[in-house]
Amino acid sequence: MSQSPIRILVADDHTLLREALCDLLRAEPDFDIVAQSSTGTSTIQLAAEHEPDVLLLDLEMPESDPPETVRRLLAHDPALRIIVLSMHDEQQLVQQLLSLGVRGYLHKGAGRHTLTSAIRQSVGDGQQTVTLSVSTQSLRARAEEPEDAAGTLSAREREVLMLVAEALSNRQIATRLGVTEATVKRHLRNIFTKLEAVSRIDAVNRAVERALITRKKTGSPESARSWR
Repeated sequence: MSQSPIRILVADDHTLLREALCDLLRAEPDFDIVAQSSTGTSTIQLAAEHEPDVLLLDLEMPESDPPETVRRLLAHDPALRIIVLSMHDEQQLVQQLLSLGVRGYLHKGAGRHTLTSAIRQSVGDGQQTVTLSVSTQSLRARAEEPEDAAGTLSAREREVLMLVAEALSNRQIATRLGVTEATVKRHLRNIFTKLEAVSRIDAVNRAVERALITRKKTGSPESARSWR
């Protein structure tokens, strides 16, 4: 008896990339693309409607806070295998999503074999093994990070905070870095937590005091748009 195909939901807001990924997966005889989505809201709705075996989840979609989206998806269907596909693989984010129950975290630079193997393993592995494929920069950062990392900012978080110090709004920072406003807000939440800051200017001042960043401009970040 032939085995049923693995039913996959692909979630990515970049249409060309999503369609190219679906074409790649359709070439595998044991994969079946049951739906595509481009927002966090539609992903949750389509997952409930189609009940896929595997969800390939991009983190940079509109209407999506990644940890909350993962929580809602798994609350509805604990058996859903979520594999994250992202250009961002900061240690804190990877660890947070793995702790919530995702079955894989793959950098978008991963190859076809890595992706297809991760999908098959997530379905066929009864021991709940997690597939992890991240960038060499992320691995190097993990190796160099001290055991007590409280208050330590990632390179991207320092970059975001430097732009906050220049009084840029979330939208301006997102444009400068080529990411979504939701991603900027996520970085700022992490920064606030790590620095125990209560406002944007407080975060900047604490980071400057700890020599985590240096000010490029004399303008106050108080004029920047609130991230909350």
